[in-house]
This record gives sequence, C-alpha cells and structure tokens, in this order.
Amino acid sequence: MSDRPPNRLAKSASPYLLQHAHNPVDWYPWGQEALERAKVEDRPILLSVGYSACHWCHVMERESFEDDEIAALMNEHFVCIKVDREERPDLDEIYMQATLALNHGQGGWPMNVFLTPRLEPFFAGTYFPPTEGRMPSWRAVCTGLAEAWKTKRTEVAKTAAALTGLLREGSAQSHRGPLAPEKLAELLGTTQAALAARYDAKRGGFGPAPKFPRAEATSLLLRHHAHTGDASSLEMATQTLLAMGNGGIYDHLAGGFARYSTDAAWLVPHFEKMLYDNALLVPAFLAGFQASGEGRLRQVAQETLDYLLREMCSPEGAFYSATDADSEGVEGKFFCWTLAELEEVLGPERTPQVAAYYGATAEGNWEGSNVLHTPRSVEEVAAELGLEARDLRRTLLAARKELYGARLHRVHPGLDDKILTSWNGLALSALAAGARVLGDVRYLEAGEKAAGFFLEQMVRPDMGLYRAFRQGRAHIDGVLEDYAYLCQGLLDLYEAGGQERNLAAAAVLSQRILHDFGDPEGGAFFHTARGGETLIVRYREGHDGATPSPNSIAAHCLARLAVHLGEPDLTRVAQAALEAYGAQIQDQPRAFCTALAAADFIARGAIEIVVSGEKEDATRRDLWRACQTRYLPNVVSAHTTSPASGPEELPLLKGRAPSEAGARAYVCRDGTCLAPIGDPSEVEPALAKLLGSLNS
Repeated sequence: MSDRPPNRLAKSASPYLLQHAHNPVDWYPWGQEALERAKVEDRPILLSVGYSACHWCHVMERESFEDDEIAALMNEHFVCIKVDREERPDLDEIYMQATLALNHGQGGWPMNVFLTPRLEPFFAGTYFPPTEGRMPSWRAVCTGLAEAWKTKRTEVAKTAAALTGLLREGSAQSHRGPLAPEKLAELLGTTQAALAARYDAKRGGFGPAPKFPRAEATSLLLRHHAHTGDASSLEMATQTLLAMGNGGIYDHLAGGFARYSTDAAWLVPHFEKMLYDNALLVPAFLAGFQASGEGRLRQVAQETLDYLLREMCSPEGAFYSATDADSEGVEGKFFCWTLAELEEVLGPERTPQVAAYYGATAEGNWEGSNVLHTPRSVEEVAAELGLEARDLRRTLLAARKELYGARLHRVHPGLDDKILTSWNGLALSALAAGARVLGDVRYLEAGEKAAGFFLEQMVRPDMGLYRAFRQGRAHIDGVLEDYAYLCQGLLDLYEAGGQERNLAAAAVLSQRILHDFGDPEGGAFFHTARGGETLIVRYREGHDGATPSPNSIAAHCLARLAVHLGEPDLTRVAQAALEAYGAQIQDQPRAFCTALAAADFIARGAIEIVVSGEKEDATRRDLWRACQTRYLPNVVSAHTTSPASGPEELPLLKGRAPSEAGARAYVCRDGTCLAPIGDPSEVEPALAKLLGSLNS
C-alpha cells in the first residue's frame, strides 16, 4: 500500500522486503540495529521469513501485516524483523529446524519465529489467519507470546535453551560412518526400494499430494539403472518425468515448471516458477532422454531452457530468481483459461481440437477455469476427433503460439528480479547439459555469458563471492551453496565447452570452500564462512531439501577436480564430507540422493573422455556428439583444440594435443585407456565397454 509512509525496508534491495516496505509494521531488516534494540529493551524478536513468490506470504501480509490494529500490537511488544530466505538461506535453515521441531515436522513459509534477544527460538509457526478458526489467530499468537514474555519468562527460557541445544546437536559431527564401495551399492539398492515403495504407478512421482518435482530422486533412479540394468528404475524415472512434463505443473505455452503440484496427478500447480526448480529439472530430463530415448523428455528440457533464456535472463546474462503465483491478486490467473477465452483467441473451429488436447472443458478443471495439461497423446486425441495426427499437430503448433502471444497481454505475475549466485550456478549446469546433449551452441554461449558476469561482478575484493545482485549492486556475503553450486556450474561448462577459464575458476572456488567452510577436524562443510557474522549456531546439514545438499555438491566438485587436476587429496576431503553423515545416509538414504551420487562417483571411479582436434574439424564435433548419446552417471570430460592453448599440464590432456593424424576421442578409466578413436561410430561400443567395467 504505497500511500502509507515507508518503513525501514524501503532501503532494501530484496523484492520481498520491498513488498513489505509500506506495511504499518515497524519492520527492520536483519542487522545490528534491530538486534541491539532487542537487547537494550529486553524485547523478544519476531523473525518473519518468506520470499517474493510465496503465495501464503502475500496472504498473511494482506490479512495481518497491513492491518493497523495487528501491526500496532506487533510494534508494541516485539522487535519485528523481515528476512528474505533467498538472500539469507543460512538464517532460514537454522530457524526452519526450530520450526520443524516445534510443529511435528511441519514447516514452510511464511515462517514466523519468536526469539529471545540472544537469538534463541522459543515459538515458531508458519501462516496464521487474522481471526480465530480452526487454528489460532495471529492476533492471539502475538498477544499470548507477549504475555508469556512478561509473566512466564522462566518457562520461555527453558524452551529457548532446549531448542537451541537441539540446533547445536544437529550441527555436531555425530553421524560419521564409512561409505565403502560394497556398502554404497547396497545403499543405492535400498534407496531404489524406498522410492519404489512410495512410487505412484498410476500418476508418477513419489508419495501423495502435494507432489514436488524431485530431480535428485529421478537422477538416482537413472544412476541405479545404469549400474544394474534394473528396468523398474528406468520406468519409475521416465514415467515420473513424463507425468510432470504432461501435467499442469508444466507450462505448456511458455515452457518451465511451477514449484509443485497441489494434487497427486500433477494437474494443479502452486503457480510460482522458481529458477532452481527449472535449472535442476533440465539435466534430469536430459538424462532421462539419454537413458530412455523418449523424445518428449528432450522436448520438455529444450522448451524449459528456452523459457529461461526468453523470460528469466537479465541483460547481464544472469538469471532472475522467480515469478509469482499471483497476478491481480488471484493465484494462477495468468496461466489459466476458460473455454470462452480459448475461443476468443482461436475461434470456434479450432477451439474444440485444442481444448480436447489440453484437457480444457466448459466446467473447468480448477475453480471454474482450466489448467492446461496433456493427459493424452496427439494420436489419441486425433483418433477421437476423426483427424489425421499430422493435421492436429499442425493446428496445435499454431494455437500454442497464438495463445502464448495472447497471454503476453495479460497482467503478468510479479518478477523477483534479484540474481542469486547459487541458483545461477544450477542454471549454468542446466545450460551445459543442454549444450552437451542437445548440441545447441546457444546454450553454451548463454552459459559462458552468465559465467563471465559472475566472475567479473560477483567476486568480492578479498576474492570471495557475493550472494545477490540487484539494480547494479552486488551484496551479501556468499554461503556454502553459492560456492558449491557455482563451482559445479563452472565445471559443467568447462566439460561441455572446454573453456579453461571455467576450470581455473572452479579450482579457486574449491580452495575457498576448503578454507572458509571446512572443519579443521575434517568432515562436513559449514553453511557459513568462518569469521563471518555470529549466529546462534554455525549450521551444517547433509540431506537434500528443495535444492541439493551443498555439502554433497561441494564433495562431488572436489572429487571431479581431483581427476581434472591430478590431486587425490581432494578426493579424501570429499569422502570425509560425505562420511560425516554416513550413519544418517544408511538410516534415511532417500533424503541423501545427492550425497549418494557423489559417493558413487568416488567409489566406482569415473569414465574419462577427452576429445582432441582442431576447433572447426567436423570429425572432432562428431566425436564429441557421439560421446553424449549414452547416459553416463560418472564421467569427466575435457577438450583440447590447439597445441598452443597451454593445458598440457592437466592430467587428462597430457599427450593429447591435436596432431596431423586428425581428431581423436580418448576414453579411459583410472588412467587406463582404450585405443584412440577416430571414427565416431566406434565411440558408443567403447563407452559401453567401460561402463560395464565400472559396474563389475
């Protein structure tokens, strides 16, 4: 409500904080001013955490934070702090653990946590309505906690101390356990069985609604299939990916995925679109395409990459964070269609055909409107309508372009235009995968441009990373996920395109990870750098969440760099970071899919691929393309295109500079190589042979 005077959040860079800049709540951003006030005045802190694309965050703001009476209550009794979880994942992670502990494992956003002035949590919850009903009202929660702070301080202190102890215990090194190769193979099978037990054979995915697009789970199933030949693993992964790609969670006009499906059939999404989901799903879909040959998976991956380049790419070449679920105050309004709206664009003749394919009806499939989805194939719909499939396909192609064009004239959902280092690291990996598997140079060029932005704009004077960038300003010190995800993205770009700058930068980031986030006693990496801001606990965790475990990604990067750089000590550090959670992995392997992938890489060793030849040599390009046809879960690759480029000291490239003999592919494992390959048709049998040796 811009007619209100601004509060302290008006000076923030975060779009989420700016959304609250005209609330009557006396909001502070996280920082010394607010924390010092809480100590001086002996007031509890109300820490409210969310993000700009969060639907229920908007709802609670409208209902409570814009209400003058409720705001006055908050201002009277608490020091109120707003945090963008995407800017401060370290704070979010710490206090989400408290929220989960207090709410029987239930968490989410908005997350509202009440702290002592010493930052110890004593009460936490998510969304609260403004009035009493089936759950306590926000007014009642604030009133009750203010009274407890005045009259029951001893009980509050006990709760705060117990929760703080729980947080510190969770970050302690108490879960060590070996991940020996024979044990790892057993754990992959155990995880596959655990996923199979929750697999929805009818609709794809794992477990009941709501369903999240778990890229790491499908990737682990593909890994299990590659090692064992288990057909059920391939089927579960492929059918889950197809169900998501055909469901309403996928944007059939623009490409790209919403955050999750509210129902078990992937039909009705929570309409916000996050960069990290789309960046993670692209490699998963491309791996599924490689493993299965299913062309629809290739199509969805390509359309998602094109969506990112078209709608989420900044002028600098980096990628924005998210788009909102709401437009004009209504969730999903931008994305849904009534039959009348379809007919207004397409006319009465084509609308029945398009509606039949996209599952649209006069009644609608969600709140009187239609979420477009494709429950049936073109061939099935064409047969029902008495049409030739090629004719229907032509109609659908034209209709999709027209509907997309018409949708552009609607009021768009809000764009969170901040640029996050970590999520962009994931986007680099997606672009690299697109360049490798699809052979489209656009994706490699886009990845190189984005990488250049981060290496030029997001490196601090001390050579550390900034986390966020908006409106020309880089700010906030990076956390582990920034270093780990960017390191992975740069490695993936190097392997896809051979740009030495990216390997050198990944190596530098790996050293910062070891120095700034490592534990001197060995083991898992901390989320925050040493010497940074003092928090209630220097947290670390090994399981996957909405994004992959940064500890596991860091370990995987170190193990890959050990091969590229010939530094086996990096592998030992990586192994220790994973074994810090060895006991937990054995107890709950389904929560550690990324850790298992990294451990599998270390235990089995990698297939090494080097392609050598002049840059414009067609045979060199054909050899490289042939190396990308098969799904290989554990591979490192490199290019050398000129003897003058100076990379000969790298172990993978020694003695493999281009020569008069022509382009060659070198396929090796553990330093033992097959004969150099000059004929692209010989690549596939060589890879199959080495993959078999890895699995023996």
